[in-house]
Amino acid sequence: MNLSRSEMSRLIAEKISANRRDLELMWSDSKPVSHFFIDDLLPEDFCLNVANSFPDPDKLMLKSSLRERKRVSVNINEYAPCLADCLLAFQDQEVIEIVAEITGLKELEADPSLYASGISVMSKGDFLNPHIDNSHDGDHVRYRALNLLFYVSPDWRFENGGNLELWDEKISQPHTVLSKFNRLVVMQTNRTSWHSVNKVLVDKSRRCVSNYYFAATAPGEKEYSNITSFAGRPEELIKRPLLKMDATVLNAVAKVFPQLTKMTKHRIKKP
Repeated sequence: MNLSRSEMSRLIAEKISANRRDLELMWSDSKPVSHFFIDDLLPEDFCLNVANSFPDPDKLMLKSSLRERKRVSVNINEYAPCLADCLLAFQDQEVIEIVAEITGLKELEADPSLYASGISVMSKGDFLNPHIDNSHDGDHVRYRALNLLFYVSPDWRFENGGNLELWDEKISQPHTVLSKFNRLVVMQTNRTSWHSVNKVLVDKSRRCVSNYYFAATAPGEKEYSNITSFAGRPEELIKRPLLKMDATVLNAVAKVFPQLTKMTKHRIKKP
């Protein structure tokens, strides 16, 4: 099944709009990080096509450290058309507007440069430690407001691992959201929105299409700035202090040399 970008954005907006009341309630009641999710977002045959169109993981950029292990890419010109269109469909105005209405967040904008978003693949043993995202876009102008995660791994089960975890501020107890096939998760990103992905436990690929929405003003209208900062899980007694020190040092360096946050390969270069 083939869909154009405009057809996809229309279907996404219509699906979200049709479930607006339930999604507003989910958003308002959600803890510890504001979020909502919606299943069966797009036709199943199309989503299977998107999943099968992901590049070979070995061709993606590997990010591997104490903080995380995953493969990512923003090179949309190298994607199959259905995958690139799926990624960019979430940037169409009709999708942005209905998401803004449900979350109550104003003046949302997508990011054509795909700074820190795009596609990701996580395989057996891969993980993403608890973290808060970079506070701003790649130019340090707009605040990061929402993360849109569209999961396209067929028949993904809870016991596979690779699921989204939303943490309280003390990073003591997560709320886990299954990375279910054809599920869109929309979560708020701010100075306390700690989230992670637990370790993938099976020999399968966890595949995600992600976008960020940005806003001119900070959540709560109180200005702040931070780079992506990682923390250890409660049981990681050695890793926890190491990552706390890591975050402290990197944020201190970023305050002195803010231009360093713009130096990343995980962004589409401006012409």
